[in-house]
Amino acid sequence: MKFIHLSDLHLGKRVNGFSMLEDQRYILGQLLELARAERPDGVLIAGDVYDRAAPPAEAVELFDSFLVQLAGLCGRVFVISGNHDSPERLAFGGRLMAPAGVHLAPVYDGRVEPVELRDEHGPLRVYLLPFLRPAGVRRFFEGETIETVTDAMRAAVGRMRLDPGVRNLLVTHQFVVGSARAESEELFAGGAEGVDGAVFAPFDYVALGHLHRPQAAGGNMRYCGTPLAYSFSEAGEQKSAAVVSLGAKGEVSVRCVPLAPLHPMREIRGRYEELTARPYYAGTGLPGCYLHITLTDEEDQPDAVGRLRAVYPLLMRLDYDNARTRAAGELPDAAAAAQSPMELFARLYESQNGCPMTPRQAGYLEGLMQEIWQP
Repeated sequence: MKFIHLSDLHLGKRVNGFSMLEDQRYILGQLLELARAERPDGVLIAGDVYDRAAPPAEAVELFDSFLVQLAGLCGRVFVISGNHDSPERLAFGGRLMAPAGVHLAPVYDGRVEPVELRDEHGPLRVYLLPFLRPAGVRRFFEGETIETVTDAMRAAVGRMRLDPGVRNLLVTHQFVVGSARAESEELFAGGAEGVDGAVFAPFDYVALGHLHRPQAAGGNMRYCGTPLAYSFSEAGEQKSAAVVSLGAKGEVSVRCVPLAPLHPMREIRGRYEELTARPYYAGTGLPGCYLHITLTDEEDQPDAVGRLRAVYPLLMRLDYDNARTRAAGELPDAAAAAQSPMELFARLYESQNGCPMTPRQAGYLEGLMQEIWQP
């Protein structure tokens, strides 16, 4: 049985002030072509369909069009909510769509009922587990100690009552400990937010969402990554979609199909005169890329952004790297630049107090941040 594994579409996202909607429409077109070529038995969309809980109308219209076309090309479509999605909004109409083959994960209520598919190897059960925090699971498991995400996932998986004699596939949206993340991901520090991958061992394949870099997270777990780069920490990375084939019990193979963006992300550096000289950029395709430019001129260039955009209209970010900026500390070190707000606060707390935050303090702070930043 064949599936296309997707995640983290982040429809409606803006990067450095630029709307990514045109780029997203272009890449969804490639995914439709992939579905047309592969004719999978199902498509798995592992969360973060949208970039925020209340997405713009254009993003909703884009996903609606994509979903209609996708459902016409393959047997089933399975969709869960991620941490950027509203579970209630994404689940709307799910019971009406299921008979048409579009399965939207309902808001978690302590149970996950599988969708059963069949082929020559027998049944294959697909479980849809949306993004969850401990507080969202704890109230359904009175008497159990659920403090961490691992506790929550263990409780949720335990109630599924999996049959080890059949093939079981899980679609979920979590951070598995040990996986590599990118700058554009909103993850929090501390073990409380990482899931021990051993919790997912009973499944034949775990289609993960949340991390933007495609990667294996263990023998039976995989992040397919975003179909587009959403930060310059991902510049130059090859984005792809994962085509997953499940044969008889225990037989799983994964093939990554590369995707080509409308506007690649690139980082370039040099003196202003060098970068704006026609021999430098002619024939390189750089004017059609989203760019992070670092100027090395010792003197700031007047109206540098405006003048550079005359050559590079998709310039997203401009920095200077010279004696002045290095002396002023304007360029953050790479480790700090890649850290989330939670991680930066944790560093500040430890430097001020001489000890790290407790899991309880980290959880409280995370709740405050989510409440403040909730769209």
